[in-house]
Amino acid sequence: MRSFAISALREPPFPVSRHDGVELVAAASAGWVRELGLIDTSAGLGRLAAANPADLAGRACPEAPVEGLRLLTDLICWLFVMDDACDEDGLAASPTRLAPTLAELLAVLDRHGDPTVPAPTGVGPLGVALDDLCRRARARQRPALLLRLLSDLREYLLALLWEAANREHRRVPGVAEYVQMRRHTGGTRPSFTLTDLAYDGLPEVGPRTDPALAALDALASDLVCWCNDVFSYDKERADTSDVHNLVATILDETGQDETAALRAAATRFNEGLAEYARREAALASGADEAVRAFLTTRRNWIRATYDWSLAASRYA
Repeated sequence: MRSFAISALREPPFPVSRHDGVELVAAASAGWVRELGLIDTSAGLGRLAAANPADLAGRACPEAPVEGLRLLTDLICWLFVMDDACDEDGLAASPTRLAPTLAELLAVLDRHGDPTVPAPTGVGPLGVALDDLCRRARARQRPALLLRLLSDLREYLLALLWEAANREHRRVPGVAEYVQMRRHTGGTRPSFTLTDLAYDGLPEVGPRTDPALAALDALASDLVCWCNDVFSYDKERADTSDVHNLVATILDETGQDETAALRAAATRFNEGLAEYARREAALASGADEAVRAFLTTRRNWIRATYDWSLAASRYA
């Protein structure tokens, strides 16, 4: 599938960059995962190593302070562990199985990372790690971004119930429905927010309130997710109970054969990338420092996802 993705997907026309501290941060994050007990099997550790979260973070956040890069890497580790628990280990085989864990994690988010509140008990390693992430995000003293991060994570967790319901009933969502929900299940929004938080001293921008910036933010999220779907389709189609991939929804909705559905997904990405470039150019004209910083982080994420997908063995 990687060879198809390389031939069919347009390479994002943005500069290639990678943080110099990736290897250092990778070792520290791997220690964090083991210390908190997020993964306790060799198979799980192997899956996470194949994902290479530090490389993805380092490409998306190439100029951040190392502390900020480490926080983003740890979040991506947590998202990969959660994703594998749902997809590989059966946690999200049904809403009733997933719901108790989500309730515990939502209770962690309700603490807002407050250091005066005792650490959560009885929530398992996923909850302990999530609380640690929230506390460290709060310590960066950017309350607006902290609240946005908490909101993004709530949306992510609740959207997993939608996936679980689809799995239980072997339901294939329509393309439009899938595209909307993928913005939440893909974990892109909390990752974008923590990227914004990783950079010290950058002026804040309101992408959720400015319609043009909000639209670009959503399109950047779409492009990250669609790129991932094309690269990961070969791996995911082996699991007949999971239909959460753009290619699978196109195939089911249109009745096309697999090759045509793959090309349709690639075309959607390529056309979206061209639209992104047009919108970005319009916003960049006369932009202030806050908007320029916002545009840079989203551009970096699109390029990072493509380059990381070429290198990571998770979808090979």
